[in-house]
Amino acid sequence: MSGITVHLPRSGGGAEGTHCGDPVTLRLLPGEVARFGRGSATTPVELRLDDEAVSRLAGEIRVTDDHWQLTNHSVTQSYLVENPEGAGEYVRVSPRRAGAPIPFEFSRVVLPTRRGTTVAFQVFASDHVYLDPDSMTGHWGSRTVTAYSLDETALYFLVLVALCEPRLRDESPVAVPTTPQIVERLRGHAACGGTLTARAVSSHIDYLAEEKVRISAPAEIGSGGARRNGKREALVGIALRFGLVREEHLVLLPSRTTTRVLDLRTGR
Repeated sequence: MSGITVHLPRSGGGAEGTHCGDPVTLRLLPGEVARFGRGSATTPVELRLDDEAVSRLAGEIRVTDDHWQLTNHSVTQSYLVENPEGAGEYVRVSPRRAGAPIPFEFSRVVLPTRRGTTVAFQVFASDHVYLDPDSMTGHWGSRTVTAYSLDETALYFLVLVALCEPRLRDESPVAVPTTPQIVERLRGHAACGGTLTARAVSSHIDYLAEEKVRISAPAEIGSGGARRNGKREALVGIALRFGLVREEHLVLLPSRTTTRVLDLRTGR
């Protein structure tokens, strides 16, 4: 496991799952710790959750070699770690629980508030490790790892398929869908629940590029938008060249007869 990425979105008005400051993204390597809570001058935290029901030091995340752990410092409140892609799957971390191991590849840490809503942040873990089939037959040696470990049931894979769709359908030799086009294309999918946002799509693309396929945008490209587009181009190129996304994966997308698809050339 090469580490995790933690993302705390921004809220303009205290919306569920966010906070009222700037968005925060942390990259943690094995052995590193990030603390979360309301914070104070004497209790600094890396992830500030602005709600009076959240403790000054609510908890902490610790990364190990092969998973990450959550410690709950509250004496009264349980926290939930949800698997957004697991059909309601979650882990409840009880008060004062130390080092609870979290098994999900993509997680949403949720804390209760007094307003009937929640505050939350996301954790993207690196590849899960699987047994080498050769080791099961007694041929021991160095472990073989998968170059590109993708979960085809995950939402990030659905985003990748939507990115690759135009080239798989031979509709455009150059253009890659934009974030609004991906949101529109996946709007009718049951896994998205009609709540997929542009920020979530961008997070999934960054996760794919940085953790799953391990690429970066070309250094010579200057503007932020161009860098992001370069990352998408590289991601689609690798996915298609190595067969990570194939024509048969198109069935994972919503029917095009019920989803309005934007034309990549006109944007309409």
